[in-house]
Amino acid sequence: MLNTIVTTDRKYHRDSIELAEKAAEKLGIQLIKRNRASLETLRENYGVENVLIAKRGSYTLDTPEGELFFHPNMAQLRIKNIRMGDGDHMTKAMDLREGMSVLDCTLGFGADSIVASFVTGETGSVIGLEASPLIAFVTSEGMKQFLATNYELHSAIKRVQVINADYNDYLKQLPDKSVDVVYFDPMFRYPLRDSHNINPLRSVADHRPLSMSAVEEAKRVARYRVVMKETSHSKEFSRLGFGEIAGGKHSKVHYGVIRL
Repeated sequence: MLNTIVTTDRKYHRDSIELAEKAAEKLGIQLIKRNRASLETLRENYGVENVLIAKRGSYTLDTPEGELFFHPNMAQLRIKNIRMGDGDHMTKAMDLREGMSVLDCTLGFGADSIVASFVTGETGSVIGLEASPLIAFVTSEGMKQFLATNYELHSAIKRVQVINADYNDYLKQLPDKSVDVVYFDPMFRYPLRDSHNINPLRSVADHRPLSMSAVEEAKRVARYRVVMKETSHSKEFSRLGFGEIAGGKHSKVHYGVIRL
């Protein structure tokens, strides 16, 4: 149950209506004519928490904790740093190189997958799994529609393959040693509340902790490494067997690494 309706912005056009119709069909949610009603009124009238808004060729998901929409913001900055030779903690933890394959089990809004796609290049591959149908839809459609002025960023975004799937099920379907790196960025057990970009995600994201069985499946599937992102002092690393920890000395997040 998505607890969501889809509508257009107040100044809607034909393309916005078509986008709304596409979302309603894809997600199996009700399409509501806006008629200049406020989002609060729509929530009250239809008894939902979330409103998916089709506008200006893109989608915005309005949740009780804020708006969600695709933008490569942090990925763009991280790619710039990589190009300048400053490196990236995640790709270093993965020991990522051109031509490698990555399975991102927790896509979210795709920043990590985009950075991985940039590093692995045209000969590599990145698949991003997202358990939430709403997040998967907004991210996938946003990646299709986004026009980056930088060719390398644009290409990195377009190469990411988005799949709406639960990694617990998806990993079991994969052959042994079929992906170079398997990556997890689950919702932190103790959230960093000052991460304002993440806060709106919490109401629609998958909050289940990463399980030992999923890590074991990842170890079976990965050729080289399994990597998990968590807060720097998290006990999840030891609980799940990530004995090697990577990341900046003063960083609030670290990366657990299992070498295979």
